[in-house]
Amino acid sequence: MIDKGSDERVEILSEQELGRTLSRLASQVLESVSDSRELLFLGIPTRGVHLSRVLAKELEPIAGHSIDQGSLDPTFHRDDLGRVGTRMVQPTDLPNSVEGREVVLVDDVIFTGRTVRAALEALQAWGRPQRVMLLVMVDRGHREVPIQPDFCGRKVPTRRTESIELRLSDVDGEEGVYLRQLP
Repeated sequence: MIDKGSDERVEILSEQELGRTLSRLASQVLESVSDSRELLFLGIPTRGVHLSRVLAKELEPIAGHSIDQGSLDPTFHRDDLGRVGTRMVQPTDLPNSVEGREVVLVDDVIFTGRTVRAALEALQAWGRPQRVMLLVMVDRGHREVPIQPDFCGRKVPTRRTESIELRLSDVDGEEGVYLRQLP
């Protein structure tokens, strides 16, 4: 447990553990599809976009080709904007059509499930994938809708007064997963 007045963070995954977890998740995704050329990683802003890039890069040497990757911002499809507030909307960036593709929605942390629910709704506006899967680095529980990840790096039970941070070197200059007490 973290002191309420503390700005300290607790390491959940070290840089090395995060690297192993990324490799495992990439392998699990690859094993779940019959044709890796049909894979499309769509990151959910903000950290999910960066995570999907890392995973696509991790898969490239294993698959023998580049993996399509883009982003999907579900902000305008949320049913809880009044409660959670709004961040700057990010552009949705699809490298090509989602029709008939094996789409992997990628997010850093799944909490209530409402962001993923909104992302599924937003995805419908862009076409009909063959299948949609969900990959998250951390599942922290507290679901409010019946959504579960297909691929999960780590389950970390948390209090609602705590947050989980995924840190990636391309963005943060360090790598790891951390638990922090909310102010």
